[in-house]
Amino acid sequence: MSRVMSRRATVSLVVPARNEAPNIPWVFEQIPDCVDEVILVDGDSRDATVHMAQHCLPTVRHVEQSGPGKGSALRTGFLAATCDYIVMIDADGSMLPGEIPHFLHFLDNGYDFVKGSRFMAGGGSLDITPIRRLGNQVLLAAVNHLYHTSLTDLCYGFCAFRRSFLEDLDLHSSGFEIETEMIAHALRSGLRITEVPSLELPRRSGRSNLHAISDGRRVLHTLLSERPGPRSAPARRSTA
Repeated sequence: MSRVMSRRATVSLVVPARNEAPNIPWVFEQIPDCVDEVILVDGDSRDATVHMAQHCLPTVRHVEQSGPGKGSALRTGFLAATCDYIVMIDADGSMLPGEIPHFLHFLDNGYDFVKGSRFMAGGGSLDITPIRRLGNQVLLAAVNHLYHTSLTDLCYGFCAFRRSFLEDLDLHSSGFEIETEMIAHALRSGLRITEVPSLELPRRSGRSNLHAISDGRRVLHTLLSERPGPRSAPARRSTA
């Protein structure tokens, strides 16, 4: 009896970065072997971010982001990706690349969009401030109410998805709110979504570009402007 071996899905890792040279070595050292392609999206860094990435990983693909903001960087990286799955991770060392295989496990087993959660069993955060925690809870309650779902985290950018659904995600945001736009569009499109526990670490060095109040307002605006209408398909969602 002949045995048919299925092809392993390939993986693109998109890393948006702006002035993250001190953090790049640690992040790149942690990237697991299951990643086939690493795309560094540089946001006009004034330091040695690009050179450091090329030194640490000579095979890294470097692309310049189109337009300002994290959302623009991610959209640039997604369009440059060539593999079956796309994983997005920050360059500041706050996310553990070693968790990537856990995300891929659920994509391999039928899910279309996998998002990290700091607030489900097994997850956690060593970095979140009280005001950011409160803001996340308020915005999370809004998305769960609008989409009749039961997510446990919203404003966390460790996600993985099938590249074949990139068009369905229909991304346009330029700032940090792109993470919320991705989830809202995944829910509206009826993609099979699950959450996996993730540990958020403090950024290893430098200052964050996140502004809790202004970025929180943009996230709320995104949720309200993208809220489902009467013709929206019901969201299909499962929790690991």
